[in-house]
Amino acid sequence: MRRILFVGAEALPFAATGGLGDVLGSLPAEIQKYAGDQVDVRVIMPLYRAVSDAYREKMETIYESSVKLSWREVYVGIRKLEHNGITYYFVDNEQYFGREGKLYGHFDDGERFAYFCEAVLSCLPYIDFIPDVLHAHDWQAALAVIYLKVKYKKDWRYGRVKSVFTIHNIEYQGKYDPYILGSLFGLGNEYLPLMCYDGCINLMKAAIECCDMVSTVSPTYAAEIKSPTFSHGLHHELIKEQNKLRGILNGIDYDLYNPETDPIIAANYSAKAPAKKAANKKALQEALALPVREDVPMIALISRLVAHKGLDLFTPIADKLLEQDIQLIVLGMGDEKYEDFMHGLEGRHRDKARCLVLYNRDMSKKIYAACDIFLMPSKSEPCGLSQMIASRYGAIPVVRETGGLFDSIKPYYEENGEIYGNGFTFANYYSGELFERTCAAIGLWHDKAKRKKLVTKIMKTDFSWGASAQKYMQMYDELF
Repeated sequence: MRRILFVGAEALPFAATGGLGDVLGSLPAEIQKYAGDQVDVRVIMPLYRAVSDAYREKMETIYESSVKLSWREVYVGIRKLEHNGITYYFVDNEQYFGREGKLYGHFDDGERFAYFCEAVLSCLPYIDFIPDVLHAHDWQAALAVIYLKVKYKKDWRYGRVKSVFTIHNIEYQGKYDPYILGSLFGLGNEYLPLMCYDGCINLMKAAIECCDMVSTVSPTYAAEIKSPTFSHGLHHELIKEQNKLRGILNGIDYDLYNPETDPIIAANYSAKAPAKKAANKKALQEALALPVREDVPMIALISRLVAHKGLDLFTPIADKLLEQDIQLIVLGMGDEKYEDFMHGLEGRHRDKARCLVLYNRDMSKKIYAACDIFLMPSKSEPCGLSQMIASRYGAIPVVRETGGLFDSIKPYYEENGEIYGNGFTFANYYSGELFERTCAAIGLWHDKAKRKKLVTKIMKTDFSWGASAQKYMQMYDELF
């Protein structure tokens, strides 16, 4: 039996801020389901204040001690919980993780996640789970791979452990001043060549170098990040290590995102019986005080309101788009200039547009279920889950051909009466192309026969984790 330990900063349903939480909340169970008794998959993450009491009450404390990181010696507790057939471990330390509000973005994130990674490595013998594969995710878990290589490999208990490091978003690399290598991360100056890149400590760079395999969340993104356009400076390192780089497209949790059973939406429906999708559109129109019309396409944008999500493409065409007979729903938070723009857009088009400057997972599901067309014009997108969720709920995606968007959405066309593709795509980062493809989607929506065929095909596109779980197992097998 192969033992696999996922190490990450978040996981649904416990605490999450985005796609990483979705992945760690669903991929382990899918790998366990795929491989059965050939694997034992477990997950370890911090015990944040955000983890609800309902889960805390079911946890068992299985280890308490302290860990030493440079000059600090601090408490560590490990709690254990079985959830959906997977064992989850939680690193408990109130000083670092018992804070109200956001999971990241604190002044001492470097120290918090260095502690987390040290706690993970030090506790393994005492929780009776030395993995065959330690699979760390993003910069917050990078030091787990680094410490394994430079500190723990000398211990016979860890000698056979292989490591995988997954890049979910290369923009966030964990950069720090070289002068704190010892005081913050507990490593001597002999590790400066390993830890430093372009004049600063770079945890992602060091993890790429230390791990046995690097993966990222789509095949196209794996190719893109070897170029300076997408790498945020790390292309030299990735080119050097390209023989161990793999790209595996993420999936979505088909139980969590299922219009047939979703309790959040107004009416349940499926690809075989899609008629009740219209009831969700009506319910959202009523809730947001929009004209209740079945004959108008509802377009949605659910995103962080930042430039690289394509907001600088959307804003120049938004008013022109709203000159047409459409409705527009925007949900998201981000840069102040885009939030202000959305408020202004709604003010100029009170009978057509609603801009909800907030983050609300339940509201996002209601919008997915209600909308007819979904926009995702990202400048870069490692994988993207929103286009998959929107498709699952029967919305026609309009996406730019980058990263996982390119891998998951193929351009619609019709030939000899057959429908090909599962959305509308454009290649260049240009507002005019976004506008033209959105108008093409609107035009198709008004053709009821073609719309029905395409929407049925979109809803039947397989975005589940099954194929991806198989590819992860194949990658793990390559390590041995």
